[in-house]
Amino acid sequence: MVTSILVTSGITKDTGPQTPVVERIDDRWRAGSSQRVVLLGPDDDARRALHLMLDRAGKQVAAMAELESARKYLAANECDAVIASAELAPLVREGTTLSAPVIAVVKSRDVDDAIALFDIGVDDVVTEPLDELALSIVLRHVGNLPRRGLPADVDRAITLVGDGGAMQRLRATIDQMARTKSTVLVLGESGTGKELVARAVHDASPRRHRRFVAVNCAAIPGPLLESELFGHVRGAFTDAVRDKAGLFEDADGGTLFLDEIGELPLALQAKLLRALQEGEIRRVGDTTSIKIDVRLVAATLRDLSEDVAAGRFREDLYYRLNVLPLRIPPLRERTEDIPQLARFFAGRTAQRHRLGTIELSDEVIEALKRQPWPGNVRELENVIERALVLADGPSIDLAFLSTVMTVKADPAACDDDDGELSIKKATRELEADLIRRALGVTQGNRTNAAKLLEISHRALLYKMKEYGIS
Repeated sequence: MVTSILVTSGITKDTGPQTPVVERIDDRWRAGSSQRVVLLGPDDDARRALHLMLDRAGKQVAAMAELESARKYLAANECDAVIASAELAPLVREGTTLSAPVIAVVKSRDVDDAIALFDIGVDDVVTEPLDELALSIVLRHVGNLPRRGLPADVDRAITLVGDGGAMQRLRATIDQMARTKSTVLVLGESGTGKELVARAVHDASPRRHRRFVAVNCAAIPGPLLESELFGHVRGAFTDAVRDKAGLFEDADGGTLFLDEIGELPLALQAKLLRALQEGEIRRVGDTTSIKIDVRLVAATLRDLSEDVAAGRFREDLYYRLNVLPLRIPPLRERTEDIPQLARFFAGRTAQRHRLGTIELSDEVIEALKRQPWPGNVRELENVIERALVLADGPSIDLAFLSTVMTVKADPAACDDDDGELSIKKATRELEADLIRRALGVTQGNRTNAAKLLEISHRALLYKMKEYGIS
């Protein structure tokens, strides 16, 4: 059960009464204080004491008592480290794609116990009782621990799959934009991969060794979004029991990605504009400002110029965001990438679900290229995953694909040639007649009808749908 989520303590430097702006905290400490830590273990005195120490150190803590709750949280959220009891630490990664280091808290100083934990997947071991000095040393060391499944020179831009002309132009534009500090506005339909493009901009930039922080403005209620972005001080409102650093501070030195920027409330738009213009933010309820160095990447599927005309979006903020517009082409404009994308998703899905190798037939690839894909790459990925999970063989054919999605017919196969000599037309009529007769003989039993016709059950379903036979 989750007992607390993202409870953050802020750390500020005492600048004295004459200095209205709080200087940036030393980079070495900033790297540690912005860590997100998942704390997993029984809700006892030892865990509560560890939670309190993490709070005082300025960490963002998600404290949980149950392993399943932790796995669900880790599946949806990134973190920098997991600190877990010795019993649960070796089990955290099962069923997740967690790459962050896992640190086990043990009660014994026996070297053999520690070695045994290392052998079964734990990255570091600390011994109870922990003091704050020992904990700070461990968390400073986290950044040097290996991240599972990620090579040292990981290039996230590789997930921008496709070698067609549109994608090559997009990559070239990303490389140009990444060299600057200017704000980037990513435009594109839903499912085109706007966050992947934002990450690619970050990973190609000089800021790639610092944090990339992403937030969906539409997913957080307006009253909470200001605190999430800018942080708050203790006592700023009823539930503000401690200082909390916002995402701007969390992304200091790196990149902040604001997805669905068009959903930002008007009241917050003015505060965001000031942060971009002045390079400083002010926490909710605070009287001093904090200098920040953040490269902003925003994204939207809305036409912000129309929102400006309708009074829903500030014109000055629009022009401040629209410095480097970057449009992602929809999938229907780059159908040449669909074979590569489909096979990429098939391989990744098969690996994730341990399905072995599953091939997509050439007919399936051609059918996928004919689809309109209103949901773009995300829709294609979902279709591939659904097909692979439900498949009962080592390959996916066109007949089976039609059972998991509505397949757009091949125009060439539907041409009605003039005259009675059309083999295509005669064959289709013969097939439809045989299927109707087989279903009549078997009283509608499709399994037995498929056996009579000497075709697979999936092929029968596909042909019944094609010929409109109920």
